[in-house]
Amino acid sequence: MGITVNSKVSVTKESAPTMPLTMTEIMDAQRKAFQANSYPSAAERLRNLDKLAQAVIAQKDKFVISLNEDFGCRNRQETLLTDIYMVTAAIKHAKHELKGWMKPRKRDVPIVLGTGRAYVLPQPVGVVGIVSPWNFPLNLSLCPLTAALAAGNCAMIKPSEITPATSALLKEMIAEIFATDHVAVITGDANVGKEFVHLPFDHLLFTGSTEVGKYVMRAAADNLTPVTLELGGKSPAIVAPDADVNEAAIDIAFGKVLNAGQICIAPDYALVPRAKMTPFLNALKKAVNGYIPAESISKDGYTSVVNERHHNRLTSYLNEARQKNVQIVPLAAEITEGGNKISPVAIVDPPEDLAIMREEIFGPILLVKPYDELEDAIKYVNSRPRPLAIYLFAKSKRLISTLLKRTISGGVSVNDVIMHNVIEDLPFGGVGASGIGHYHGQEGFDTFSKLRPVFERIGPRADRFLRHPFKQLHDFLLGILINN
Repeated sequence: MGITVNSKVSVTKESAPTMPLTMTEIMDAQRKAFQANSYPSAAERLRNLDKLAQAVIAQKDKFVISLNEDFGCRNRQETLLTDIYMVTAAIKHAKHELKGWMKPRKRDVPIVLGTGRAYVLPQPVGVVGIVSPWNFPLNLSLCPLTAALAAGNCAMIKPSEITPATSALLKEMIAEIFATDHVAVITGDANVGKEFVHLPFDHLLFTGSTEVGKYVMRAAADNLTPVTLELGGKSPAIVAPDADVNEAAIDIAFGKVLNAGQICIAPDYALVPRAKMTPFLNALKKAVNGYIPAESISKDGYTSVVNERHHNRLTSYLNEARQKNVQIVPLAAEITEGGNKISPVAIVDPPEDLAIMREEIFGPILLVKPYDELEDAIKYVNSRPRPLAIYLFAKSKRLISTLLKRTISGGVSVNDVIMHNVIEDLPFGGVGASGIGHYHGQEGFDTFSKLRPVFERIGPRADRFLRHPFKQLHDFLLGILINN
């Protein structure tokens, strides 16, 4: 492990020298620090969460600037909402619930064991690794860190190299409030990331693409490191026959405009009753223009695609659709200035052989497919890899119940999009190709904890009657236990 970073290694900042450390050395320092304090008190954990919240709030304007620099144009209010607020809300929730999460959780003791006490004791796992992506670099680094700190762990974070200004600011902020043997940020390119995921963490959380997630899982397997994989996939919006298409369009449009659609749970495609396609497309266009009117789309009211590579990827999807004479409906004004912005569009009834039908879009393009019967829509969703989110638009409680029971996804918002992710008390995670495991709220605390089962013997030892040497009385007692 030859890659080095400049880091502090002692617990107190005043006496901390600065020296180059390899990632392995940082991990060794964190493991040593954890062994010296393997069960931090609630007071210690709350202090750590307070420090993190205060630092994020103090640096929020700098993060607005750094994200704008990294994206070329990142809307200020989007940064405050999706990165700053989401982190501070997660910390606030963890602080409020922490003492309850830490308590032993009672379990029942079977009668055969006689008197005793059984419970689950949540304990920190040790050193946690967090690999975060570029689309919400603060949110997807510090919300997992919040869970790791609440659970009492040390942590190492590898943020994306695609947002270097934000990654550098994140590293600087963390170094100011935590010693490296507690929390460290490792910056660098994809080779650094590969080295990072091969470290023997006690738990590794990765957020990113499904293909990279497969590599991370293979790397973690070498160390038998448990993983939480927050991946992506193609999240559908199902517009039921009884849905209000105008209301559905307002919410689906928001999911494609926010962060220019660069969201793992953005609606990727909409399934719409064939008879309602035209009203839906008209409502979609009206909604998008309401979110980003012509006078702001080329300015800072609308976020850019993060870099030229991703801009070219999205452009290639549109070019392929044009070459095959697939209908493309513009949803907003054209972009009049340079840069990597792409104006939102809908691709109508795309054939299955388009690349965009196989790959996660991660941009302001919505696929709109008609269906004749709701059963056809359900079968279409179920024929594809399980998505990170499904969005159901319907009025009938019966229809909503049917859609919920007959589809599987990481999460669901009913008559809305994305908002299930904002509720910190709901677990967030995928299923199948869209991920493994959960975090947010107590599920995040539990993910980074060992839920340790404990049995304490208390009182008379009647259970010893069932031990050797076995006699005829044992047959009688065992018969009672088995048959009751």
